[in-house]
Amino acid sequence: MRGLKILLACLALGAVSPAAADPMLTGFAYPFPVKRFTFESQKQELSMAYMDVAPSGIGNGHTAVLLHGKNFCAATWESTIRALREAGFRVVAPDQVGFCKSTKPQRYQYGLHELATNTHRLLEAIGVTNPIIIGHSMGGMLAFRYALMYGAEMSALVTVNPIGLEDWKAKGVPFVSIDELYAGELKKTDAQIKEYQRTTYYDGQWRPEFDRWVDMLAGMYQGEEGAAVAWNQALTSDMVFNQPVVYEFPNIRVPTLLLMGAKDNTAIGKARASEAVKAELGKYEKLGPRTAEAIPNSTLVMFDDLGHSPQVQEPEKFNQTLIENLEKILAQKEKSKTAK
Repeated sequence: MRGLKILLACLALGAVSPAAADPMLTGFAYPFPVKRFTFESQKQELSMAYMDVAPSGIGNGHTAVLLHGKNFCAATWESTIRALREAGFRVVAPDQVGFCKSTKPQRYQYGLHELATNTHRLLEAIGVTNPIIIGHSMGGMLAFRYALMYGAEMSALVTVNPIGLEDWKAKGVPFVSIDELYAGELKKTDAQIKEYQRTTYYDGQWRPEFDRWVDMLAGMYQGEEGAAVAWNQALTSDMVFNQPVVYEFPNIRVPTLLLMGAKDNTAIGKARASEAVKAELGKYEKLGPRTAEAIPNSTLVMFDDLGHSPQVQEPEKFNQTLIENLEKILAQKEKSKTAK
């Protein structure tokens, strides 16, 4: 009877079939060839998977570096990679250490500074200079940190529904240990992942093409090696909760584009907060303008009808907006350089 109830609940959610076990995403096809950057960090050899995509036709001389979110991978940027390369950009899209096709270490001191350093080392190794750093969700939080560390070497910064626009701990979200986070990660199901994505990423909507991203994420939790995925997810959850960047926004000196789906309600740890605290968290319709005010030389574009993942929910609208605004920023920067 219990099994029947679970099955009926999954059907009610429109749940996909259980994803195949694939913690390293070996069987999940990325849209472009995957390369590897092997390096030493914290006394161990690690490997970052990445795509390095040349522009179609004559390039414009700029490289866009796409940073994925916590429940995402480099492959999630597929439509944006294609649009950027058609517009003349070289595109580099890595999987961070601990995620997707990259190494998932048993021991690693995760930090936004550390991931930014790893990314910088990758870009140096493949000859990327003055990149445009584009980050989504946790990748947006990482992009802010990258700009604070390496802003003098960047052409522009773009964040897409970044997390870290508020300090959840300071606002009243209770702390939990990494062991508790790990236990929670081990309990994740395909149906839970899909329902979270439906309500947060797509404002309660669902289309069949979104199932692919549920399969991608859910499959990594399956099988004997799935515990390593859960452990790294717990470590990175602790990282984003305890390393806010919101207080340093005024120090960002890179031309910045903020792209925000206003229907987003993401807030790390919100589920364990009181109802009163929960009601005040993740309000991106307010967080967007507040962030734009805090970051000098920033431009804000709000997508009033989109959620946490506008680049997946409405890729054509998103890509057109991204490229049009990027070209304006780059043209203005070139004009300022010429004027000097």
